[in-house]
Amino acid sequence: MMRFSTLMKHPADWMTPKSIDNSIVVTSRIRLARNLRDVPFPGWARKKERVNVHGQIRTAVDSLGVMKQGFAHEFCELDQLQKQVLVERHLISREQAARNDGASAVIDRRQRLSLMVNEEDHLRMQAIFAGMDLQKAYKLLSKVDTELEQKLPFAFDKKLGYLTACPSNLGTGLRASAMLHLPALVLSEQIGQVLQAVSKIGLAVRGLYGEGTESLGHLFQISNQSTLGESEEEVLSRLDRVLTQVTNHELNAREKLLDEKAMFMADKVGRGYGLLKHAEMIDSKEAFNEISLLRLGASLGFFDREVIAQCDSWLLDIQPAHLQLHAKKELDADERDLIRAEILRERLHSLDAPRKNKISKQNKSDEQTPDLI
Repeated sequence: MMRFSTLMKHPADWMTPKSIDNSIVVTSRIRLARNLRDVPFPGWARKKERVNVHGQIRTAVDSLGVMKQGFAHEFCELDQLQKQVLVERHLISREQAARNDGASAVIDRRQRLSLMVNEEDHLRMQAIFAGMDLQKAYKLLSKVDTELEQKLPFAFDKKLGYLTACPSNLGTGLRASAMLHLPALVLSEQIGQVLQAVSKIGLAVRGLYGEGTESLGHLFQISNQSTLGESEEEVLSRLDRVLTQVTNHELNAREKLLDEKAMFMADKVGRGYGLLKHAEMIDSKEAFNEISLLRLGASLGFFDREVIAQCDSWLLDIQPAHLQLHAKKELDADERDLIRAEILRERLHSLDAPRKNKISKQNKSDEQTPDLI
């Protein structure tokens, strides 16, 4: 079994993409919700019932070949800081981190698969991949789901589909989502129009950690809202089309900013670089926004492309729980701001200033943002 310290030493596959363009669609994620028949949902179950369900599910999950030598711990074995680190790595939910008795997380060695036992549902399974690859994530998770269905009595109704604690997950129990980096749409003030169009066609837009969280670093989650009345294939196909359109809007906005507001972009990227390289204190919101500008700069040629992956690593390292893990002690807000700035100064020490030769003098005519379908 992998220890927590070992898990921290190895970056997830989705954090180190090879030959995959994740400059706009950062990650693709599929989540499935499942429950056992004739047992109360976790929120209604007594401690003994949760513990019994946990044992039954863990026996089945631990027998999966794909989870061999992975990370598998009950939450009573983890402290609050360790749980929060897993949340920041998108391996468990904020709701799961609040659980204790009868709850656990099982994560494969490559951190592509994460199974949460006794979250809102008895079992929440997720697969996460770099870039735009919903189909690949679904294929992997569907295989795991099929194996577990042969070992566990999942609650299923012929009319309603898979039964879940929240009615919004009834049916397939599937949530498909993508994390998108949309700084050009924000800077060009088109983001409201695009996200409003996405919401109108029945998709949800959320912040960095899902429902109820704000967007940081120009990162947005787009996911399906309906799980009843549509097949998995229909959900994925519709989301895939919308993600392609949003990606094209962001690409057009980036090109337009570079062509028509080259000095503005050079100033934005240069200021972000200077601030991160010299700040003595910086809070998480400001750090996220400035790193976002460097990430955008790398996609536009102000830095080498590998800086995109470096920015993704920095975004993880500067989050509150990761900072406290780094410092090996609990930190107040000011201490976190000091250490965050120190880490970023160290990371940017070997990064050369943004290139000036990427400033374009071309101008293009304004283009209307097409409607999403």
